[in-house]
Amino acid sequence: MHDDEILALYRSRSERALQEVQSKYGGLCRTVAMQILRNAEDAEECVNDMLYQTWNAIPPEEPVRLSAYCAALTRNNALNRYEAKKAKRRGGGELPLVLEELSGCLRAEDNTERMIDKIVLTDTIERFLRDESAKHRRVFLLRYFSMLPVTDIAAEMSMREGTVKSILKRMRDRLQVYLEQEGLL
Repeated sequence: MHDDEILALYRSRSERALQEVQSKYGGLCRTVAMQILRNAEDAEECVNDMLYQTWNAIPPEEPVRLSAYCAALTRNNALNRYEAKKAKRRGGGELPLVLEELSGCLRAEDNTERMIDKIVLTDTIERFLRDESAKHRRVFLLRYFSMLPVTDIAAEMSMREGTVKSILKRMRDRLQVYLEQEGLL
């Protein structure tokens, strides 16, 4: 079923919309949550929370890309759950590492987690990524949206770990300059 058809189901308040989103994007959302939480039950809770949130938000919300909308809601749910539990081991250490890596691009006086949520959800980051190659864009999103470990990104992208680290470092440097030029730093 196409996204516009699913959105029509939401507008008509048909509960079938939830089934269709679960069927079409449930796997993607579970993967996003699992990368952060490393716990199947918690990941499933985040997906259920996303379904509830979409039901309450659509309408009046009209997401342009339903997949990105659902993934972002799930990601935020997982980050909130991670923070609430304060369990560094549950995320396999990736969340603190990702935050530490990006902290150099952000103002020190700002809460890094809050800044990440603000930046990721703005057009600024999208414009930055549009200027990057498809390969670099994918590496960046796998690391900073899906929070995959560098070793997993290297395997998925058929690259060496050093190459992935180098791409990420150069992109963080370019992102910092871009954010400064946009007046966000």
